[in-house]
Amino acid sequence: MSDPLSEMISLLRPQAPYSKLAEASGPFRVRREDVDELFYCMLLAGRICLEIDGKPAMELSAGDFVLIPAVAAFTVSSLDPPPPPGLVSRPVAGEDGIFRIGGQDGPAEVQQLVGHCSFASPDAELLVSLLPDLVVVRGEGRLATLAALVRDEARADRPAREVVVEHLLQVLLIEAFRCSEHTDAPSGLLRGLADARVGPVLRTMHAAPDRAWTVPELAVLGGLSRSALFTRFTRIVGIPPMGYLMNWRMSLAKHLLRAGRHSVADVSDRIGYGSSSAFSTAFTRHVGQAPARYAKAVRAE
Repeated sequence: MSDPLSEMISLLRPQAPYSKLAEASGPFRVRREDVDELFYCMLLAGRICLEIDGKPAMELSAGDFVLIPAVAAFTVSSLDPPPPPGLVSRPVAGEDGIFRIGGQDGPAEVQQLVGHCSFASPDAELLVSLLPDLVVVRGEGRLATLAALVRDEARADRPAREVVVEHLLQVLLIEAFRCSEHTDAPSGLLRGLADARVGPVLRTMHAAPDRAWTVPELAVLGGLSRSALFTRFTRIVGIPPMGYLMNWRMSLAKHLLRAGRHSVADVSDRIGYGSSSAFSTAFTRHVGQAPARYAKAVRAE
């Protein structure tokens, strides 16, 4: 059976990370409004308050990990003591590469590993929309180890560094998502995979995208009627089943065309279209240009 989460993260192609170790003491408040990439934070020591715009503030303690695939503006502040109104702190880089926030002298009361990464996939916006918009994992030591490995590898000057970092990031993301509370996740892929009815439908579509699936066939897989599958799938995943299948097929088609090893006819067969002309029509409607033109354009970049 296919593993949709691993496939999706592989297609996202996470890369170009920025990771740093930050220490803080005393009252502090750091505000970020210029982040448009995936953001993660591993709290190694102490307690902080994380406020993401549009979401309730949350308290993080040592061992907690937060991942936000499409981060908006956010604020990180001290809890012991809380910052006074109007305080804005600026991280100061030390000679050892560690950033200091708040009081510059004395032992650190808070230590956190924070990082950003971008996605190289041209379908990143679509794929990220199928993932939870916030993942919080508490007390999972494996994530601290993986985050530290990403940081160390990103800062090192070793052969094949970019390849190693990309694979480490993939493992970090997969581990974070599968450690999260799936049943409490917002609508998206993870919640769908955790659902007893929708999960088998998603896994089967990913395992055989070349099959000419119909809603009645998918409904049988989920043990539901057609209307019940449509309603449940849409509520849990955020998009109707055939719309999800279309998006996934087109993401696969783009990936195959970018690789340059497959003809349009071959790609058409691999993602379940009965003819190249039907595939070309669907691809052009979805992407905005014909498959052959798309393949030529991406190879010329």
